[in-house]
Amino acid sequence: MKFILSLFLLLYCTVSFSQDYYQSDIIIYGGTSAAITAAVQAKKLGKSVIVVSPDQHLGGLSSGGLGFTDTGNKSVIGGLAREFYHRVYLHYQTDSAWKWQKREEYGNKGQGTPAMDGENRTMWIFEPHVAERIFEDFVAENSILVMRDEWLDRTTGVRKEDGRIKSIKTLSGKVFEGKVFIDATYEGDLMAAAEVSYHVGRESNATYGETWNGVQIGVYQHRHYFKNPVSAYQIPGDPTSGLLPEISSEPPGVNGQGDTRIQAYTFRLAMSRNPANRVPFEKPENYDPARYELLARVYETGWDETFDKFDPIPNLKTDTNNHGPFSTDYIGKNYEYPEARYSEREAIIKDHEIYQKGLLYFLSHDPQVPQKVRDKMAQWGLAKDEFKDNGNWPHQIYVREARRMIGDYVMTEYDVLGDKEVPQPIGMGSYSLDSHNVQRFVTEDGMVQNEGDIGVHPKNPYSISYGTLIPKKSECENLLVPVCVSSSHTAFGSIRMEPVFMILGQSAAAAAVLAIESGLSVQDISYSKLESILLQENQILSLKY
Repeated sequence: MKFILSLFLLLYCTVSFSQDYYQSDIIIYGGTSAAITAAVQAKKLGKSVIVVSPDQHLGGLSSGGLGFTDTGNKSVIGGLAREFYHRVYLHYQTDSAWKWQKREEYGNKGQGTPAMDGENRTMWIFEPHVAERIFEDFVAENSILVMRDEWLDRTTGVRKEDGRIKSIKTLSGKVFEGKVFIDATYEGDLMAAAEVSYHVGRESNATYGETWNGVQIGVYQHRHYFKNPVSAYQIPGDPTSGLLPEISSEPPGVNGQGDTRIQAYTFRLAMSRNPANRVPFEKPENYDPARYELLARVYETGWDETFDKFDPIPNLKTDTNNHGPFSTDYIGKNYEYPEARYSEREAIIKDHEIYQKGLLYFLSHDPQVPQKVRDKMAQWGLAKDEFKDNGNWPHQIYVREARRMIGDYVMTEYDVLGDKEVPQPIGMGSYSLDSHNVQRFVTEDGMVQNEGDIGVHPKNPYSISYGTLIPKKSECENLLVPVCVSSSHTAFGSIRMEPVFMILGQSAAAAAVLAIESGLSVQDISYSKLESILLQENQILSLKY
């Protein structure tokens, strides 16, 4: 016992702790990919760190089903993010990695780039369990202390003195004291509890002089809308019969107008078509086929794109994403999520799960679905070797957007689209301004339509400002926020990609270390010193490097 305790103290020599009290240089709240890269960077720069994770599984969406990575221009992904994708590549170079499929049978299809890039020794497409193993390896190799299933007390759990967070307390009663804190959650719970300004929903176009913010009726930049007319009513054409399920009765608003609605959430499913590794789609509790009547009517119009986003990942699996006018996105059912209590969020997540499981059962069993679709769906099931402790269902819902900080610098679509020079760059993004649908409404002529889906491509990769990670100094001097960054809805639509979150997590940790060593607030550190550190750590900050 003494030997085990001595070993533990050696591993975490600069972390002080008692039964319910822990002290470290840096406290990271969250278990996302950004949280882990931040922790690794902090340890590399010689600081003690504790990851306080509400999650049991590390990696967020990267290990939660989103294996068909939204890379954009992969050349601007550097640092620990590139190291992650390099480790994915190394894993799939081994014969043992290909249990259900021969390597040469894998098509190497990626999201705008080949899945496997032999020249740069990176791989951008992967199975969920592979990603989780890499994050766990990062933790073990760097002797990072991770406290799992620890949920911030959002009511009284943040203690501040003189504009700085002194400690946070979790619902279990544990207290974590640090010099600098990093909120790496998808929801921004620590940021909110620390009374930092933030926004939920879409700003109006007038707020920042943007074009693609606010309500976007009639904007169809992907294929996720009702291309052919479909009546919104139980009896087609008869408003007195009532609306079909999954359609809002609220007016959609006026184009460019801000609202508190947020883009739809979903689960990114790992599905298998190998008979030995698939679990059939079961009928969920309280299954009601009537709630999928809209999809049946879409099929009646001749729509035939059911399988267009069954994106292949290794071993005959998919990362299954939303596609089309009625799909896995549960539109309009997540508006309360960002501010909801934990129990309320749990109910929202369960509601999404039931909806999506019902949809899978409908697609594979209901006679209103074309026979050829049902026959093909019969070849698929949930991957038996993924999420084994959760009934093969992802442990992380896709929180595409929740709170967004209003911080020292607000990124807008002008920054992303290259219309202005971004100050103090600490990483890069390149994906399109991408928002999934926000609402499903009734048009003036009684038809159903979706709204909110946009996809506007930047001309070039763009820099992300350090100011997006830091609150206003008057609100908090020792907090960094690399996920719920300071940006408009439209800019966040591009920033919100998993490789970028890893990049920003790493950069946030480097800034935290500088703040500690200089004795300054995170707002007052030397950018030139931060830039030097990030370049040494192989971050790519702008197109000039």
